[in-house]
This record gives sequence, C-alpha cells and structure tokens, in this order.
Amino acid sequence: MKSARIAIIGGGLSGLYAALLLEQQGIEDYVLLEARSTFGGRILSVSPTGMDEAGQDTSDTFDRFDLGPTWFRPEFQPQLDRLVGGLALERFEQHDAGSMIIERWPHEGPLRVDSSYAASPPSMRLVGGMNALVAALRKKLPQDRLSVGHRVKRVRHAGQQIEVDAEDSHERLITYRVQFVLLAVPPRLATSAIDFTPALPDSISRAWSNTATWMASHAKYVAVYDRPFWRDRGLSGEARSAVGPLAEIHDASMPGGSAALFGFFGIPARTRKRVPEQELLLHCRAQFKRMFGAEAERPKAELIKDWAADPLTATAVDLDGTAGHGEAPQATVASGPWHGRLAGIASEWSARFPGYLAGAVDAATIGVREAIHAAAADGWASGAIARRRNQESFNPPTL
Repeated sequence: MKSARIAIIGGGLSGLYAALLLEQQGIEDYVLLEARSTFGGRILSVSPTGMDEAGQDTSDTFDRFDLGPTWFRPEFQPQLDRLVGGLALERFEQHDAGSMIIERWPHEGPLRVDSSYAASPPSMRLVGGMNALVAALRKKLPQDRLSVGHRVKRVRHAGQQIEVDAEDSHERLITYRVQFVLLAVPPRLATSAIDFTPALPDSISRAWSNTATWMASHAKYVAVYDRPFWRDRGLSGEARSAVGPLAEIHDASMPGGSAALFGFFGIPARTRKRVPEQELLLHCRAQFKRMFGAEAERPKAELIKDWAADPLTATAVDLDGTAGHGEAPQATVASGPWHGRLAGIASEWSARFPGYLAGAVDAATIGVREAIHAAAADGWASGAIARRRNQESFNPPTL
C-alpha cells in the first residue's frame, strides 16, 4: 500500500493543472493516476505521419491536428489565457476569412454565403495543437508523482483516511492511502466507473450521473492536405450541412505545416456505431468534394475519433445524449463521511465554463483550494498545507 496526502484521479487538463497548483503552493505529497496510456484526457492532438502500430502518436512534429477541443477565447477566458501565456505557448487565430458553404437539402447543391461569419473576438489555437498545453504542464511536474495506465476502480472511506484502489496496465491492484481526493474525471464517468464506499449521497450521485460529458457523444473527422486550396476560391473552410455526414466544418490548417479541414459528425452516436469506419470516411470525402471541389476528395491523410466509443470518456447513456455544455453540479459533499474528503475538478464542475478547457482550469483552482482548507479544518494538514489555512492565501500560479 502506498500513501500520499492527496490523490488526483485523472490526467487531463484539470488533473495536470491541479498538480501544478499544488506544486506552486509547495505541496508535493500527492499522486496523479491516469487510466489512459497517455496524459491529456479529452485533449488529443495527432500527427497523421507519426502513428505506431498501437495507434500512439510518436512524432515530435508541430504538425498536429486536434481530435478533441480545438480553440479557446482569451478575452472571455482570462485564467486559461494567462496559463497559456505563462507556459510561453505559441498561439494563432482560427482562420475564418472568406465565404461559408451551406448545404440545406439533399437534392440541392451547396450554397456559398458571402457574408462575414468571422468571430469577434477571434478564437485562438495553439501551434502543435492543444496537446502542446498538456506537454508543457507535464514538463513542470515531477514525473515520479504521475502514473499512466492506472485505472481507479474503488474509493473507500476508511476511518481517518481514504483508500484508492487502482489497476495498473497489467491488472495488478495498487492501493493508495490518502486524505483527500480530487476527481479530475467527468461527473457521469466518476459515478459509473468508480465504486464509492460508503455510497455518495443520493442527491450527489443523481446530479453527477445526469451531468452530460462534453465530447462524449461527438465524433470528429480531419482531412489533411498539402495546401489550403479552398482559400484560392475565397472560402474560409467554414461550412454547415443538414445533409451530412458532417454537420459543422472548419479550417484546421497549421501555420508552417499541413493544411486541413475538420468536421463534427451530425450522425447520432448510436447510428455511427453501426457504420464501418471506412464507410464513414468514404462519405466524408464525398461531402468535402461537394463543398470544396474535387481536390478535397484526395486528402493525403485522414483522422477520425469517435468519443462515444471511448470507454474512458463515454458511458452507454451518452450514445443517446447531446453532450452539450450543461449546468455544473455541486462539486463537493456538504455533510456525511465524504464531506471535506473529495472535490470534483473536471471541466463539467465549473459553474463559469462547464465543459470548456477554461472550465478545467477554473474547477481545478476551486478544488485545490477546497483540499487545502479541508486539510486545515480536519487537522491532517502538515508542512506546506498547514501554512495555507486561509482562503486568501491561495493564489493560482503566475508561472
């Protein structure tokens, strides 16, 4: 059995940022457990030329394309913007200059809309994809506190401590004895994949189970090209379609790298499950040909990610859901054995930005503050934790 003061369950943006916050506060007695073989969670930036036989991205190139979240809005999400700036990550504006293509009916050709749909203020992307944010955070953290391939199965309240049972990649059981748990996995996934003993209060369990997981019902398709030929025709790469299979399309080109278009599938998750991937790819290429011309039918690489088929993101309920940005549930337990012992910090728990990247940063900040104050209130504080008893003493890092 291993021990630490704090366990972070989940190694996506919220989990990694929570670890950074703890480090910045001088709190080093924690462990981060990630079920996947890589960090990032729903952040997934892939190089089409750097895939090994297991499907892992092995390339160090900046020519990566996002199959998860893609943009952020600095003017509306200042805390995330400060993090990006503090990590010295290179950003660029999402390309949206030019005309949009719209498909309204199956037997009617695509329409070109010349009105400007440019976002104001513009959305921003990161060179190298959003995975650049994950990689930069990892470099700030001691690697011996971070574990991949550790899937948490049970969380038990054991008197004065919490026991966290995780299975490693070889299905060996490892137990961590901690004082506080930060849940950096979506609420619905936490209630479906983790056995809490004693059970969470009914009101909390229902609220978390009913909170849709952002991205869980979505799928994305990326087509990679040598150059952004659609811009030659004055097209932005933006498109909307009621014909499909893609409903919303954007320019995904990387500055100094390959050109690309990506789209969100408009086909429901349960329907996609019955269609072979090669057939989906065929229909996507045909749609791009209709909208952007014959050259669009010949990408040099294609990428597809169906988040509804990812058991570390989606549950069976998500096959019929819309997974929109919903209302954030309560992140802590007000009374009983779990009071002062755990806090939800995944993006869905953010009241300001539920489901967004900025929500992961917001929820992690609040959750780490909760852990620090629970430590002081319950008397298990030691060292650096004990020196941060007052809420006013906690400040997110400036890097």
